[in-house]
Amino acid sequence: MPKSFSRLAWSAAACTYLLIILGAIVRITGSGMGCGDHWPLCGGKLLPPLDLPTLIEYGHRLAAALVSVLVCGLAAYAWWLRRGAGSGERYFTSGAAYVALGLLIVQVLLGAVTVKRDLPPWTVILHLGTAMLLLATLIVAARSPHPLTPSPRRGEGERMAPAGLVVLGFVTVLLGALTANLGAASACLGFPLCNGQIVPDGNYLQYIQWTHRLLAYTLFGYSVWWAWRTRARAAWAVVALVTLQVAVAAAMVLLGLPRPLQALHVAVGAGVWAGIVITAGERAGKGPRKGEGPLPLSPAFDRL
Repeated sequence: MPKSFSRLAWSAAACTYLLIILGAIVRITGSGMGCGDHWPLCGGKLLPPLDLPTLIEYGHRLAAALVSVLVCGLAAYAWWLRRGAGSGERYFTSGAAYVALGLLIVQVLLGAVTVKRDLPPWTVILHLGTAMLLLATLIVAARSPHPLTPSPRRGEGERMAPAGLVVLGFVTVLLGALTANLGAASACLGFPLCNGQIVPDGNYLQYIQWTHRLLAYTLFGYSVWWAWRTRARAAWAVVALVTLQVAVAAAMVLLGLPRPLQALHVAVGAGVWAGIVITAGERAGKGPRKGEGPLPLSPAFDRL
């Protein structure tokens, strides 16, 4: 496996993670229009005056430019490896690098639409969702390259990876983005219930916030079950991250939504998502019963 390809993919994934956090800071500080409605320039200039909102938004755009360079380089490197250029040995790098390039294009277009249309919630939510998919795809790319040889046939006893955990994690992230961007984060007071009720009887914002909480609780239970079933370290790491995320959310609600905790909530949430993706692709975890072999990647990850 070419280590340079994996290093490049991991670098792109790390920068994408930081970009997600910067995007959250842009939203939390209200700096989304720090560059006005100009795009790709900032305030109509390449180097705008750097007051704080402009500096935050401009830093986010520079980070996005760095991610773009890395993802484009990764896709070009994948094509180069697949052709066997240089050493003559062809490598199977999967299609993840090309999928990442496609997601990057969508992400850039969404960013432009978000700015041009003055930050409508639906574009902000799609922007975050696409960023999370880009992060997942880069992680898959970082773990996948190997010499181009026929794949071994899978045994009947092999099991699929936790596709349900991946779907549940992604939906929870999107509901969190919806909660934040519709101003529903303060709709439910108290924790863990919503205004002391199991079923809130208020407005639709309470239902959005409560649905997000229920999904988070379900994700916690699912991740504990999966970790117990696989006995894998990566799975237990996900449990720890989900536990931390719930604790941060509780503190955030009880302390009146302080900005640092809002940013930390997004950072840990992105870490949970990355951990889920890594766990879903883990081959080395134990099966649920004694004597069974390691868990394979799911067909969905193989197709990437």
